Amino acid sequence: MPTTIPKIDALLTVRSEDEHLEFKEAANNFHFEELVDYCVALANEGGGRMLLGITDKLPRRVIGTKAFEVPERTVAGIYERLHLKVTFDEVTHPAGQPVHYKGRYLMRAGEELVPMTPDQLKKIMAEGEPDWALKPAMKECDGDKVVQVLDTQSYFDLLHLPYPATREAVLERFASERLIERSGGAWTITNLGAILFAKKLESFDRIARKAPRVIVYEGTNKLKTKLDKPGSKGYAVGFQGLVEFINGLVPSNEVIEQALRREVKMFPEIAVRELVANVLIHQDFTESGASVMVEIYDDRMEISNPGKPFISPDRFIDEYQSRNERLADLMRRLGICEEKGSGVDKVIQAAEAFQLPAPDFRVGEKRTSVVLFGHKDFEEMDRNDRTRATYQHCCLRYVMNEKMTNQSLRERFRLSEKKTESASRAIRDAVEADKIKLADPEQTSLRYRNYVPFWA
Repeated sequence: MPTTIPKIDALLTVRSEDEHLEFKEAANNFHFEELVDYCVALANEGGGRMLLGITDKLPRRVIGTKAFEVPERTVAGIYERLHLKVTFDEVTHPAGQPVHYKGRYLMRAGEELVPMTPDQLKKIMAEGEPDWALKPAMKECDGDKVVQVLDTQSYFDLLHLPYPATREAVLERFASERLIERSGGAWTITNLGAILFAKKLESFDRIARKAPRVIVYEGTNKLKTKLDKPGSKGYAVGFQGLVEFINGLVPSNEVIEQALRREVKMFPEIAVRELVANVLIHQDFTESGASVMVEIYDDRMEISNPGKPFISPDRFIDEYQSRNERLADLMRRLGICEEKGSGVDKVIQAAEAFQLPAPDFRVGEKRTSVVLFGHKDFEEMDRNDRTRATYQHCCLRYVMNEKMTNQSLRERFRLSEKKTESASRAIRDAVEADKIKLADPEQTSLRYRNYVPFWA
């Protein structure tokens, strides 16, 4: 059966790949031997389809492919190696054309149809264009210039690899990562290479404004600024220093344990690290004049990035979708992030361990932010604080294959058994807010009731 546009559109919505279906981005190249391997795997499962030129993560996008300019030759090569007849279809898909009816561009939001956001429209219209990460940041560079503006040593240090003996080997390694690309007799440094490994971001006009900013205010509002410091290095090169700089600015609280006094940072260092990594990776680089911001107040820290998320903030703890896949993949291998959706889990676990109010994830018109709050006793939290904490605790238990109970919530809030009713009230509020539900609706015993997130 030939592959048609309606067939492709139907496959784009499939929840996940399986033994009979494989998507590959393959925008410009795809290793032939790897293609042969996939053909072997599909054949051993009774056959299937492999679609090139489509991103493999939801929401999938048609971006087109130039991986195999002469498909007939590719098919012949597969037959020569495997003695299997493989068929192919070339389909011209109308990528980049949002569909409307009577001037309305609609999208799904849960069970409802709602108008598409400008961010989503812009994303569709950009389909087929080169990935932002692979666009040029600096052209016409010789090998000396590349090494002059990029911290090549840090790349090998972060991957725990020996530095190559020759400059050509260094350049070839960077080219294999798409950090640089050969253009004629010179090199082009891509946005990916510059944003990660720039010795000075200001050396690259187009991405200098993407440097993260750290701002410290006096008090709990923006009226008086004590410090406003933009970053200067590429994200991979400067990440550890950025996190240490931020943690050095975080206020400390004095606590007494067994008659000994010690200083404790207001916010857990692991939470700061994970959130900074997240906002760097998930930002919308196409938003001009906007950057990652870390704003520190006397009672809270706000960490934000340009762009709206692809998934609802309510699902940050159990879902994961990277806006910038190339960046996320490389930062994972460099040890900066894990790219498996566990970052928010760690943030919430740390907030619970430090007895902090639950982090608040907010989506604005053009920015996504998370707020870390300083310590509050249970009695000081308002209803929203308690409902948010109850929901996040319930989600955390669920992804750990456990269920929330009155007892587990009391432990989260450090409440004694005498405060069972206080925990019950928080649970009722979360149920009324449609954030959690009974795991077993038929359970009548209050003692044995347990709860799961609303989406479970």
